[in-house]
Amino acid sequence: MKYYFSGFILLLLLGCDNSPHLSHLNETARVLAFGDSLTYGTGATKGQSYPAVLEGMLGRQVINAGIPGELSVQGLARLPALLDKYQPRLLILCHGGNDILRKRDLDQMAVNLSAMINLARERGIEVIMLGVPGFGLFLTSVTQYKTVAEKTGIVFVADVLADILADKSLKADVVHPNNAGYREMAGQIYLALQDAGAVD
Repeated sequence: MKYYFSGFILLLLLGCDNSPHLSHLNETARVLAFGDSLTYGTGATKGQSYPAVLEGMLGRQVINAGIPGELSVQGLARLPALLDKYQPRLLILCHGGNDILRKRDLDQMAVNLSAMINLARERGIEVIMLGVPGFGLFLTSVTQYKTVAEKTGIVFVADVLADILADKSLKADVVHPNNAGYREMAGQIYLALQDAGAVD
């Protein structure tokens, strides 16, 4: 009985990893980095945005589709054409920062993010999402990102931006990383892709 119980516990432990997984990215796979100024690379010198740095790490094409100042509702309208044009294997979604800055309805932002994820999935494209912090002394992603991630079951990088923006040496201004910050951002995304099985 004791042996049976121990084996049962072992099976539970082996099967308890409910972390989302991604398909392995082959060498010709395209990645679409979609978002606002944080994706565009505001605050960095040319060629130092996180998509540019991540492309070098991955050895795969990473398309920078960031537009500074864009709201999530505008991003939702823009995304389908880009998905159809580039047909990426993976979408890296980092959006909603301007909704937070402009104090828009964050529940509606969450609806927009969920719709973006669904647009990708309808096309067979997998998604990884980054959280964006709100205002406050202790930076952390606003709760809507975690809610969206849990409901959709996507890979979620929660607080890399919060950690970067809490470190003066990693940011160009209050809301944007500098070159070192974007390198850190790219590095954390790469680790998340490794953990999820997208890269070796």
